[in-house]
Amino acid sequence: MYLLSILSAVLLSVKVPVEPDTTDLRIEEVTVTAVHRHQNPVASLNSVAVEAEQLNGQIPSSLSKGLSSIAGVQASSIGSGQSRPAIRGMGFNRLAVIHDGIRHEGQQWGDDHGLEIDRFAIDHIEIIKGPAALMYGSDAVGGVLLLSSANRPHRHAGGSACVFLQSNNLLWGVSAKIEGEKEVVSRNAKGGILYWRLNATYQDYADFSVPADSFEYYSYRIPLYKRTLRNTAGREADGSLMLGYTSGNWHTSLRVYETWAKSGFFANAHGLEVRLSQIDYDRSRRDIDLPHQSVNHLKVLCHTAYSRHHWGIEVNAAWQHNLRREDSEPVSHGYMPTPPDSRERQFGKHTATLNAAAKWLVTPRHTLRWGLQGEVQHNRRSGWGFIIPDFEQYGVGLYAGEEWRATRGLTLNAGIRYDFTHTDIHDYRDWYPTPVGDSAVHKLRSASLARDFHSFTWSAGLRYRHEGWLLRANIGKAFRTPIPKELGADGINYHIFRYEAGNADLKPENTYQADLSAEWGNEYVRVQIDPFAGYSPNYIYLNPTAAYSEGLQLYRYTQAQVIRAGGEAVLTVRPWRHMDIQVQGEYLFARQLSGDKKGYGLPFSPPWRIMPEVKFHWLKESGFAALNVRICGAQRDIVPPEKPTPGWWTLNLSAGQRVELQDCALNFTLAADNILNTKYYDHTSYYRLIDIPEQGWNMSVRIGVEF
Repeated sequence: MYLLSILSAVLLSVKVPVEPDTTDLRIEEVTVTAVHRHQNPVASLNSVAVEAEQLNGQIPSSLSKGLSSIAGVQASSIGSGQSRPAIRGMGFNRLAVIHDGIRHEGQQWGDDHGLEIDRFAIDHIEIIKGPAALMYGSDAVGGVLLLSSANRPHRHAGGSACVFLQSNNLLWGVSAKIEGEKEVVSRNAKGGILYWRLNATYQDYADFSVPADSFEYYSYRIPLYKRTLRNTAGREADGSLMLGYTSGNWHTSLRVYETWAKSGFFANAHGLEVRLSQIDYDRSRRDIDLPHQSVNHLKVLCHTAYSRHHWGIEVNAAWQHNLRREDSEPVSHGYMPTPPDSRERQFGKHTATLNAAAKWLVTPRHTLRWGLQGEVQHNRRSGWGFIIPDFEQYGVGLYAGEEWRATRGLTLNAGIRYDFTHTDIHDYRDWYPTPVGDSAVHKLRSASLARDFHSFTWSAGLRYRHEGWLLRANIGKAFRTPIPKELGADGINYHIFRYEAGNADLKPENTYQADLSAEWGNEYVRVQIDPFAGYSPNYIYLNPTAAYSEGLQLYRYTQAQVIRAGGEAVLTVRPWRHMDIQVQGEYLFARQLSGDKKGYGLPFSPPWRIMPEVKFHWLKESGFAALNVRICGAQRDIVPPEKPTPGWWTLNLSAGQRVELQDCALNFTLAADNILNTKYYDHTSYYRLIDIPEQGWNMSVRIGVEF
């Protein structure tokens, strides 16, 4: 009934195919392939892809965790079963997540909000490192995470299923997929193919454990019951449907995705009053008590493409509804009396997206692309707590690009883009009075605001391949529109231990960046180096101050001139046909050139990291065993009053086997992470602020069947 009510709201969007060009890299949990797929039409952009075959063998707790084994990609843990991705230290609204050609739009402003996407329904992932605003608009300052779950089935009927388990948080889950195609013959004998796919996933996890007996909050040492974080359990259910038809030069499909999740917030992070709560948080590791969050995300996408001779056009229409609710014990704070219920915050966000693009092969060496992208957002809040105001936002972007194959190995590309965004923020006053002098007023938390933002961006680059060499270079300008939270936030975010204040005067963030990539290899050795350097005259960030508001540290959104530089390197050696040795490394440098934190870096910046791995293959590479080490340096380049984080290293093991049977194939995967139960702190995690280390020893098992 819910799905039927929204089918009339579906609009339109685009992807343009490009011939793939692959080079294999082998890393920890997945085999990464540097590839230029149809979703990344700019040849000079630095990208890495993970294919469906390797995704099926992953068993991390979340999609972001699985990708963190790639140099330049980080994942910040959110409780027990979720995490948020970042590319070169840029996440949240500096990382565009594109799912089947449409920007994924949830309540991604929150540090404690994960991706509402079923990782088992993804066919392949492509990661673009560096600014990619030309094709993907605002938020693509740090990079793009391209997720595809739209591979067309090529058999009459089939599917797969798996069971996965984890020891640290007692996770168990199941996932299944069935798909097929049927040839349809029409009266005119042209006919076509009708195809379909169904995916379903469910997982349940308990409070996760850490190698620590206590933590620190407000200078108090608070014990941890059996070394577990109270109330970090959760459940998640995902489902998706794809129906499509293809005939001759065109194809069309309807895709529906829905995700529901409920998880607890670490109870002690919500304040010292938890010590007086009547809730028995230590009764069970699996119950979800207050405070907790729940989210339901529904996405409907209609995709149509047509190609003929030397040109093609694709159009998609999408509608998304994200409903997020946060519940907490009704306890009075400051001048706020005891609330009437547990609904602290609720947000309902509707997003309609329309993208259209065309490709014209003018000559065999000359290709033109152009497109239109539009989006409308409508977000409404409720509940007795406040953090962001109600808002509406709409934007439109126009772009054009040109690609020229100058020689057999050299390809040049360039493009320009214009974007316009309008944001309307509604005013909000507290529902309770606050004494001011001799009277009481309902404090204004957020004032009405209407802002227009304009931006011109451009990009130019080259790609050169000769024998074993692959060289790429790209320079361009990217931008990011301030989000309503940055403009109008004013409230406590208990779950990440801070008070956040917006800034209505923020300007659009611009970034100028140069990216290089040099790769060389043969059948025995492959080496790749990817340096970058960028400058932003008005970088937006949440500045930690020395002040406190309502008992928590005050963070204010501000802007500063910032330079960022660094890069990644990957060395792969195959000394023996059954053995691979790989070393990955990454480094990031950031410095503020203006403002009250001039001379310092950026908050929550990841330190350098090295990931060596030895991997053995057997039985025609149908089985493997791997040993890898993650080494992370100390982060002392901090922004006061941030605290430095010491360096650490962990030892990890994994093994897998594929068994081919007559009518099916079995897959077994086993992984042991942090097998020495090392106590360490991730500098990008907000849990380190209260002296809570990352998860301890964890064993994962996945058993799958393909039929």
